[in-house]
Amino acid sequence: MRLVGLLVASLLGTLTLGAGWAKADVLITVDKTTQHMSVSVGGKPRYAWSVSTGKAGYETPVGTFTPSRLVKDHASKEWDNSPMPHSIFFTHRGHAIHGSNATRTLGRPASHGCVRLAPSNAAKLFALVRSEGLGNTKIVIRGDEPKKSSARTVTQERPKARNAEPSSVGAGYSDRRPQRPEALRPAPAYGYASPLNTQAIFDWQ
Repeated sequence: MRLVGLLVASLLGTLTLGAGWAKADVLITVDKTTQHMSVSVGGKPRYAWSVSTGKAGYETPVGTFTPSRLVKDHASKEWDNSPMPHSIFFTHRGHAIHGSNATRTLGRPASHGCVRLAPSNAAKLFALVRSEGLGNTKIVIRGDEPKKSSARTVTQERPKARNAEPSSVGAGYSDRRPQRPEALRPAPAYGYASPLNTQAIFDWQ
């Protein structure tokens, strides 16, 4: 009987060890530059989602982390009890991957240092990490938060004045002011005035 008990214990130990071997490695990669998360399980891509990382002054830390704890319903005491559903904590300072109702900000930095996901996606990731185990999960965060591009000043070139079309009267066109006909010019202070040129007067009018 003792021998049978040892065999059963050995078999159970083998099964338990085998169950541990069955756990797949989960790799969560967050690229702050593109505000994108990719999740692979056992080396095969599983999920790809938009995220929000830390805004200016609250940058999300860069590095490789092992998650320390899972909290399904968490509220941030530091930020007015803001809800952080399905939190996966990965630093001792309280950084976590969690769900957020601020889905309109996904795709750009908006958090106080955490990695935000849409609530449904956070729930999927939470269930995956809980199933595969914290010790089998790695979180890699890289890149830099994209900076706001300054608006470029567009200088519009002042349009050049367009010359008027040549007049139908006369041989051509000049942008110079036409000279007053000789007949209409003031007579010189001395000497004699030239005879009145009536044709020139008619052309000037």
